[in-house]
Amino acid sequence: MQPMTVKEIAAAVSGIWWNPREDAPMVGAVCTDSRRITPGCLFLPWVGEKFDGHNFIDAALDAGAAGCLCARLPMNLRPDKFYIKVDDTRLALRALASHYRDKFQIPMIQITGSVGKTTTKEMIAAVLEAKYRVLKTPENFNNDIGTPLTLLGLGPEHEAAVIETGMNHFGEIRYLGEMVRPDIAVISNIGDAHIEYLGSREGILQAKCEILENLKPDGLLILNGDDALLDTVAAPFATVRCGQSEHCAVRIEDMADHGVEGITCTVVTAQDRYPLSIPAPGEHMAYPAAMAVAVGERLGLSREEIIRGVASYEPAGSRMRVVRLSEGRVILDDCYNANPQSVTAALEVLAKTECDRQVAVLGDMGELGDLTEQAHYNMGALAAMLGIDSVVAIGEKAAMIAEGTAQSGGSVLHFSTKEEAMPQLLELLGPNTAMLVKASHAMHFGQLVERLAQEYQV
Repeated sequence: MQPMTVKEIAAAVSGIWWNPREDAPMVGAVCTDSRRITPGCLFLPWVGEKFDGHNFIDAALDAGAAGCLCARLPMNLRPDKFYIKVDDTRLALRALASHYRDKFQIPMIQITGSVGKTTTKEMIAAVLEAKYRVLKTPENFNNDIGTPLTLLGLGPEHEAAVIETGMNHFGEIRYLGEMVRPDIAVISNIGDAHIEYLGSREGILQAKCEILENLKPDGLLILNGDDALLDTVAAPFATVRCGQSEHCAVRIEDMADHGVEGITCTVVTAQDRYPLSIPAPGEHMAYPAAMAVAVGERLGLSREEIIRGVASYEPAGSRMRVVRLSEGRVILDDCYNANPQSVTAALEVLAKTECDRQVAVLGDMGELGDLTEQAHYNMGALAAMLGIDSVVAIGEKAAMIAEGTAQSGGSVLHFSTKEEAMPQLLELLGPNTAMLVKASHAMHFGQLVERLAQEYQV
């Protein structure tokens, strides 16, 4: 973050500076966690359902924060610190990020979708980095805290920004878009994620399309052209659809699946043909690559830069990360999150992996509402139909995965907890075995991957 004066910050958030003084320091960072204070930062206390950051203002100031932006002032104001009073710290953070974003006249790409947001963000960033210095959303900073903090990370070195925005309720993409104000908007797909809160896929489509409300008038909309619901979107913007369907302006052709080694394909546009080598497993990876091609062309990248950028893609976190262990053991670490669409894609990758034995370790999927039981049953049935040798279902909801597998003729074990399952997983991960590990983030299946990797490290 480029340094800002306290006076500028107060004006940006419509706040009142309670103890103004001429020698107030410049502020070069914003922190919302009193445990992670950067010396000289502005501390912004967050108010959650079970905590109130205002209780930690003094601790943050003691740790080195130069001042705070707060909705509730402490009883005693320190003369060596500054205090900006606002009505709501959440709205103030949005206002500050929006004000700061206006300092940068660079291309802004905003991404949303039910599945693959982070993968699409990483792929687009990888392509743009072949030519530009790019700011991208770190980790999973895609909510009402992470998005403004990401924007506040912009610096004079950045030439483009790729911002991932997530949601689980109506209005959230609109809220985030008011800060981002994208030049290019990308919707990866419409699935069942968060259907518990949004009621239906049509509701999910409506919520995702809030991204259009802040797209600049001369902006570009990029959609998954093989998604039936996204095909119903007609927007007053230049629109590019990416996919394998005939009507797609950015067309995926010549797909070849090389298992855990990744895929190759050709992406064809009105401008050129791009032979792509994507170093990540799963045919679904062609979609973020095609969208990255569309973004790259829009922003003036050469054919060679786009091809090189796609080839440099690396998955973020536990998103189909290939972990190679001793004696040919392979873990497909895809345990960052899970919903029916992403589990289907992961199982298809596992089924195509060449090895002596395939094992799917599947856990609970969250936020599926009335679809919960049927969705879990279907995933178990799919694993059996794909010929997966063994399924290990872990969790309360995963009992329906076990039932679906068993009733479809598959081999399955069900455990209530990770701890109960671990001895069996160690036994099942034999030499030349591929094991998929996948569940919603709340299941913390990364602990399974860590334990297995420790046991069979090369």
